[in-house]
Amino acid sequence: MSRSTALPLLSSPGRISPASVPALKGSFAFVSLGCPKNTVDSERMLGKLAQDGFALQPDADGADVVVVNTCGFIEPARQESLSVIREMLELKKQGRVGSVVVAGCLAERNREGLLAEVPGVDQVVGVFGREEIAAAVDRAMIHSLEQRSVFRPAPVRALEDTARLRITPRHFAYLKISEGCDRLCTYCIIPKMRGKHATKPMEEVVREARELASDGVRELIVVGQDTTYYGMDLYGKPRLADLLRELAKVEGIEWIRLLYAYPEHVTDELLDVLGNTKKIIPYIDMPLQHINDRVLKRMIRRVDRDATETLLARLRMAIPNLALRTTFIVGFPGETDAEFEELKRFAEEFKFERAGVFPYSFEADTPSGKLDGHLPEEVKQARVAALMETQQRVAFEWATSQIGKELWSVVDGPDPEFANHMRGRTTADAPDIDCAIRIKGKNLRTGDFVRVKVTAADGYDLTGRAIGDAM
Repeated sequence: MSRSTALPLLSSPGRISPASVPALKGSFAFVSLGCPKNTVDSERMLGKLAQDGFALQPDADGADVVVVNTCGFIEPARQESLSVIREMLELKKQGRVGSVVVAGCLAERNREGLLAEVPGVDQVVGVFGREEIAAAVDRAMIHSLEQRSVFRPAPVRALEDTARLRITPRHFAYLKISEGCDRLCTYCIIPKMRGKHATKPMEEVVREARELASDGVRELIVVGQDTTYYGMDLYGKPRLADLLRELAKVEGIEWIRLLYAYPEHVTDELLDVLGNTKKIIPYIDMPLQHINDRVLKRMIRRVDRDATETLLARLRMAIPNLALRTTFIVGFPGETDAEFEELKRFAEEFKFERAGVFPYSFEADTPSGKLDGHLPEEVKQARVAALMETQQRVAFEWATSQIGKELWSVVDGPDPEFANHMRGRTTADAPDIDCAIRIKGKNLRTGDFVRVKVTAADGYDLTGRAIGDAM
């Protein structure tokens, strides 16, 4: 649910030219927490600050300002965010940091209350205040007390994400195609924090993709709160298929990977595009959350088991060699032993190539917080362990079945454990959340695409040797 990017690891500065950067105003460090969508927001803020004349440094120690872009989705993510904020405030107390600015989802969720919760924070910037980050940092540097927060309403149209200073490696980037969500899932706070679904116009998405490609990106990872809903608000119908066709025309892009696909609005047209477009790799991230009809109804997922199984069969049939990733929530209020066992059997029988399992997180300000039947934490954790044990067997079997196959892989960099090896990912692996392949080969460079003959499986991961020339 939450992923942190250390004080930052930068690739290149997008399309920010040195000539466009004003005189130096001060130094700043940046901590990005949370999901890939938050990463895009972080990169946009980094770009805005660089354009405004602030110099980024890789460590908080000695920075004039530290910006923490937070996650506020569930309690563990909030605690991680608060821990980082307090760490920065301790540096400020010691005189090693000038000011602390808190941005993102936790700021949006707690609003001005965050200033009381963590005294010493200089500025609080909500999700949609990100375009004003430079002004907030200016105020933080002079410790202004006149305006200490920036909150803006959710936009009708998604904000543009150009001129980013990226914190992903140069060869891949996240491409956010929409903002907000129209779903009413009872466990989820995102619509309250990020507003209703807002489609980013297709021409803007394509322009951003071209900008990223010109900066060296070769793998586009398409993200949004609900990617299959793309277009409904702006065009009156789902248009993800049309968007993917246009993205596939962008020169320099080799792989297009789809995340956050909701199990609705998957049309025959979309299946055709996913299965028959060369650049769109056979990988879909589709969070299902559960399979039992009663639990799904209490979650207000608007799908049932029959519809889910029918869709999964269509996906398998339409997309050769599909790697399907999903996530499950266990211990949802009222989930019985029998309903959990049904979910476990489903995961074992369907054999998802990739899956994550999370315990239900009690959130008082969500509808599920008011449901009856909340389960003890030990029950939830036991169910997480049991389902992960089932999924581990499935994943290990899948990894073993890849031995002897030749798989296209992207090189992410040198292997940290084995000399003369590179670490990469197959089409079945999204960065940070999935598995890896250890590659032995000559003259391989970060960002190369190469065919790899799989020679061994090591738990979730693979090992192989490069075949032929990299591209």
